[in-house]
Amino acid sequence: MECDKGSGKFESKNHSECPENISHVCRLQSGFELLDAGVFNDSKMLEIEKGAKELSIPIIRANRKLIASVNGGLHNPSHLVFNPEWSHEKTQLTSKTFNYPSVSGVQRPKSEEDIAFMSILELGHLIKTKQITSEELVGIFLKRLKRYNPVLESVVTFTEELAYKQAKEADQLLAKGVYLGPLHGIPYGLKDIIADIIAVPKYKTTWGSKSFKDQVLEIEAWVYKRLKYAGAVLVAKLVTGSLAYDDIWFGGRTRNPWNIEEYSTGSSAGPAACTSAGMVPFAIGSETAGSITYPAARCGVTALRPTFGTVGRTGVLSLSDSLDKLGPFCRSAADCTIVLDAIRGKDPDDISSRDINLLDPFSVDITKLTVGYIDDAEMEVVHVLQSKGVNMIPFKLNYTVESAQGILNFTMDVDMLAHFDEWQRSGLDDEYEAQDQWPLELRRARVIPAVDYIQAQRARGKLIQEVRASFKVDAFVGNATDWERVCIGNLVGMPVIVVPTGFKKILDPPSNDTRRRTTITTGIYAPPEHDHIALALAMAFQSVTDHHKQRPPIDDLGPNDSVPNPRAKGHTSFDIEA
Repeated sequence: MECDKGSGKFESKNHSECPENISHVCRLQSGFELLDAGVFNDSKMLEIEKGAKELSIPIIRANRKLIASVNGGLHNPSHLVFNPEWSHEKTQLTSKTFNYPSVSGVQRPKSEEDIAFMSILELGHLIKTKQITSEELVGIFLKRLKRYNPVLESVVTFTEELAYKQAKEADQLLAKGVYLGPLHGIPYGLKDIIADIIAVPKYKTTWGSKSFKDQVLEIEAWVYKRLKYAGAVLVAKLVTGSLAYDDIWFGGRTRNPWNIEEYSTGSSAGPAACTSAGMVPFAIGSETAGSITYPAARCGVTALRPTFGTVGRTGVLSLSDSLDKLGPFCRSAADCTIVLDAIRGKDPDDISSRDINLLDPFSVDITKLTVGYIDDAEMEVVHVLQSKGVNMIPFKLNYTVESAQGILNFTMDVDMLAHFDEWQRSGLDDEYEAQDQWPLELRRARVIPAVDYIQAQRARGKLIQEVRASFKVDAFVGNATDWERVCIGNLVGMPVIVVPTGFKKILDPPSNDTRRRTTITTGIYAPPEHDHIALALAMAFQSVTDHHKQRPPIDDLGPNDSVPNPRAKGHTSFDIEA
């Protein structure tokens, strides 16, 4: 449909439409042109109008009522961050402050499978005592990555040449008597996208999207530099959902190793699936709104969403400058602590990153802590911590802001659109892998007024103050994937560690003897800049339980239990040969 405003003539591509509809579309065109957003066709404009009426306007009105009913701006300031510092001096890498527990008497297992599921400290001990080389470990994990990737669809790029080069350097340093610490020679994987995408020179950084699947960024991400400095060895770039949205990417959809008919969820899909399946000892993912917590919970791994600003994001694709966070996916809370120690600290090119003075999680006296548990907490965690001397009390996080989910959506979507303005204007969003995801949300974001974006940030500030006032405990235990709590946690910037707590039967099992399972997890939340408390409590729980040590049945699904065949989507069929 076209509207010639100069002549007053209307040209409709559908001549059956009534004049009222033609006039309505022309008014929409005029409004979009006022926003310099005349790039949308008629159907997209009507779609945006529908979304604005049903979703955006209720959020706008709720925020106005909450914080914009009094003039003068004397209360509820915006929590947008501005840093006027001009200095670009490079920050020196800080020395580690955590005292890692000693490991002794660990012997190299005969089975590569057993090696693949060892902890970072155990693998580090094998390397330090020269029972295994980093090159051998790289070979073991690359073999597993190539073996299981056809069915899990969790790897974008194998960085094999780089991995062997870094492993050889690690082995040579050790031969000279130089040991860099527990990550020396340890293989790992990096998420290949957004608020989470890690850029490594000479290898593609695809952001999971067909629009960028051939992209090579000549930049080293800060987190990659930190891990390289610690001696870790990059073996693969792992799947992120397209532009960091869910688990669908240009090569397929990443599966959950515990139930391969199920998908991994969340944009850190590859890090979660690969860590769960023993394809890497650890991986780095990211979260803007649930991209660490959801896939970690689905795939049954331990993962930390740290305090906002703990880990620098230079070289990492951004969804939202005030929400994006990087964090580790690991076998255990102890492993998460080790990785966090390596990657935390001030990034000189990320103005939101900080040197946060975390205490040593390995030295926290948990008997001096008061920890709350809310009504959806896994009670095994409560009882175990109580048995270890923690003061456990019922708890509820109180706040009056009703639009937390809307505030997060406004913040994330508008920020994301600012980073992908040209992508939308040029029509590349039409190529996106799932049209009901980013394309739909970012079109709605185009018509959110600037004033109402700022009002959302003011409402966010009020929420932060209310949560701070309500947080009367040292930490609390509760569901890690409750959507309201995910929104609150990310808006406030608080850390949470996802902890596996058991398993239950899957719904509609393919056979009675299937070994597939649904994982059960919980979250341990701490106030911002108190990640050490959440880590210490998770380590205490895992010290007397073994849920985090269980292995998914990817090689042993059970008799009469079929394996999905990706061949129908153009992939190689699943081959369980070593």
